[in-house]
Amino acid sequence: MLEIAITNRHICKGNYFTQIEKVASQRPFAVLLREKDLDFDKYMTLSNEANRICAAHDVPLIAHTYAVPGIPRLHVPFALANEALARKYQLSVSVHSPEEARRAEAMGADFVIAGHIFATGSKPGVPPRGLGFLREVCGSVRIPVFAIGGITVENAQPCLGAGAAGICRMSYWMGI
Repeated sequence: MLEIAITNRHICKGNYFTQIEKVASQRPFAVLLREKDLDFDKYMTLSNEANRICAAHDVPLIAHTYAVPGIPRLHVPFALANEALARKYQLSVSVHSPEEARRAEAMGADFVIAGHIFATGSKPGVPPRGLGFLREVCGSVRIPVFAIGGITVENAQPCLGAGAAGICRMSYWMGI
């Protein structure tokens, strides 16, 4: 199963870079450096060390929102996606509807991350979109779709059954 490990230093068990090392050593499909509260300069500093660690394990690092020199992969929220980014980077886009997924694909995105599928502590009080939503998104595009939001070992298989190419998890990877 393809899995993208999402970072969050606020829920990280122990030292952040030690945790990235643990994650990369498990060889997920990619590590998405999702530290959304950092300004550009702090994100650059963090991304350089994370990229070094991931490269040592031959695991791709995906930058989030900020384009980082030396990291060819970029993930952005749908509102920031555009064709220019898709031409310059291996681009992934967060989507919250089949229409957004179709538009991301038309812009040239390499894959989309659709969510949130199940209830998650990251979005307290926000109802999950569910497997029907995931099925719709997967059926609306030809590019790979990764499911995100409350994904566990127990509910990962139904996500794949709904057509997802893989899953994304944060809490699991920040706590191993």
